[in-house]
Amino acid sequence: MDSKSSMTGSLRTQIEITDVFELLPGKVLDVQLNHPVPVRLKIPLIGYVMGQYIILKYPPVVKDTDYEDVLKEGNVAIVRYLLEGDQGKCFAFRATIRSVTKRPDKFLILNYPERIENRQLRMHQRVMTHLPAAISITEVDDTTNQIQGMIVDISLKGCGFTFKAPNETVEVNKRDVVVLVKYANDDLIKIPAKVCNSRNDKGKVSVGIQFFDGDKQVAALLENLFIDTSNI
Repeated sequence: MDSKSSMTGSLRTQIEITDVFELLPGKVLDVQLNHPVPVRLKIPLIGYVMGQYIILKYPPVVKDTDYEDVLKEGNVAIVRYLLEGDQGKCFAFRATIRSVTKRPDKFLILNYPERIENRQLRMHQRVMTHLPAAISITEVDDTTNQIQGMIVDISLKGCGFTFKAPNETVEVNKRDVVVLVKYANDDLIKIPAKVCNSRNDKGKVSVGIQFFDGDKQVAALLENLFIDTSNI
């Protein structure tokens, strides 16, 4: 079996099926429709009743008739959403548009899906942890250039870093950074890395960080934390 086939098989085994939809209002969903023309929209969740329906905010429009040909009763939508943070999973389901309301506001109501698929995003499973750390754009030990936070999951390939922000608009740009972690004896380890993604959820910022291949400091850190690296 070649490496491509092996990778495909591995991803297939990571797909799980559930019928539970658990998101807080305000979460932005990716909604795709293919009839009569392909349309892909980012729409916030308003709420849902388990097993019955899901309510989405109607997308902003210039004219009231915008999207009426695709966002109408009976059309099927493909809905996707990410739970990055600690889980690192992509969820997806198909649902029929149940109705479009105009009062008290314009909402899109979907039938509750029969099943929801989720796929592990990472090829390397991460281990949960609560490790105080910081990220910086330089290796200089200057706290004015650092974001103090916590590593919430980690593997040889990367980590999830979270911190509290002063508002809901703060995010971290994709760029090279240095992850700073102190050992028990206060020795500082400086791991070169890069920011892959960032998400602000009501002031809690989750940052996806990728380590550079072959960094021996990462392996040493995991060993120091008594984390078995054979499966990560």
